[in-house]
Amino acid sequence: MSLVILTAVLLLLASIGYHVGRSRALAVVGGNPRLLHSLPSYHGYYVALWCGLPALLLVGAWLAFEPTVVRTLVVTTLAESLGGTTSPEQLSLLYNEVRNVASNGHTSASPAVAAAAEHYLHIRGVLFAAVVVLALSAAIAGLGLARRAITAALRTRNRVERVMDALLVAASTVAIFTTIGIVLSLLFESIRFFSAVSLGEFLFGLSWSPQMAIRADQVGSSGAFGAVPLFAGTLLVSAIALLVAVPLGLFSAIYMAEYAAPRFRSVVKPLLEVLAGIPTVVYGFFAALTVAPFLRDLGASLGLTVASESALAAGLVMGIMIIPFVSSLSDDIITAVPQSLREGAFGLGATKSETIIKVVLPAALPGIVGGVLLAASRAIGETMIVVMAAGLSANLTANPLQAVTTVTVQIVTLLVGDQEFDSPKTLAAFALGLVLFCITLVLNVIALHIVRKYREEYD
Repeated sequence: MSLVILTAVLLLLASIGYHVGRSRALAVVGGNPRLLHSLPSYHGYYVALWCGLPALLLVGAWLAFEPTVVRTLVVTTLAESLGGTTSPEQLSLLYNEVRNVASNGHTSASPAVAAAAEHYLHIRGVLFAAVVVLALSAAIAGLGLARRAITAALRTRNRVERVMDALLVAASTVAIFTTIGIVLSLLFESIRFFSAVSLGEFLFGLSWSPQMAIRADQVGSSGAFGAVPLFAGTLLVSAIALLVAVPLGLFSAIYMAEYAAPRFRSVVKPLLEVLAGIPTVVYGFFAALTVAPFLRDLGASLGLTVASESALAAGLVMGIMIIPFVSSLSDDIITAVPQSLREGAFGLGATKSETIIKVVLPAALPGIVGGVLLAASRAIGETMIVVMAAGLSANLTANPLQAVTTVTVQIVTLLVGDQEFDSPKTLAAFALGLVLFCITLVLNVIALHIVRKYREEYD
């Protein structure tokens, strides 16, 4: 029995428990649900939770602790078979080999590794069989105990809601701790980076060349970690994208919400939102093979020098990509503005355009700002289009016709391949991620301030 089958069986038992609990509740009161404290469905949920939740928790605990337990037992046996003279690093490498042999069945492995692989499979099989027995026993026992506990006065609704509240709190706690873990991982690795490279050089340096030589006598062994060109490139490409996306997205939203016929809106809005589902690599191909050559040829005809990979090409295509983020959200927000505001403006003699400009857009401004912020975050975090259309050159320039690079592109570049996480070159990726996180946080604070200001005016 595989894990998928076990999970399916437990869910099936929980479904059976729901019907058993509901039927039991109705049977207790002779088929009259008015005599029950809670609805019959709550009694079904009560039995289903007792049937499925403890068993699923057992399976989750097994998934969390099984790798550690198996590794400890296998490494201990492997160390004993090798005489206890192997270092922990060598044991770690041998354990990885044992896992590969157990998964792929290599016949060229040494006798000790082959025996350890058999022991590995045996331990995993025994542990999984034990989990299957325990989980099924817990599910069946929970079903039986919960069914016996059902009475007319049992407050199953309160108990089920308490369990659901606990699950919601647990889910939100996982999200919070995940965010904290991401921030701490960035912070600790960034501290290691700033112990080798000064914060002032990183934030205000004008040269970015993070390549580190293996020997001290090689050229460029110290590297250059001035991130200003990366910040400037990110700002330039994102600004071009927003200059394209915000007007087009906002105007299309205004037209579809206020002027377009329902039939036209039902066709055009889904077509516009299709842009959000196109993979970014497709946009990258479009930028590199169509837009960039067109801009280069157009610039040559006008006597301008346009690089084969330019910030303008990446920004234009990125702007097209994020139009749905601005358009769809703005459309929903404008549509949600109460009709009474429009009717009041019409009653005072305002025209349709005056009503939109003076009443509807100010009332919808908090939501529009949120949509623009989402589009800005999407533009700042985009990587593939910039790699294919803007290049990897860390040029400090405000000329959109030249090649630039962005923070996200450099993060990917620094972490590609086999890297050691103790060199400034690799740790620079975490410092860039931390700065990008802080910039996004500042944007959120500014947007929240704008939203609160205009909400106080129009509430």
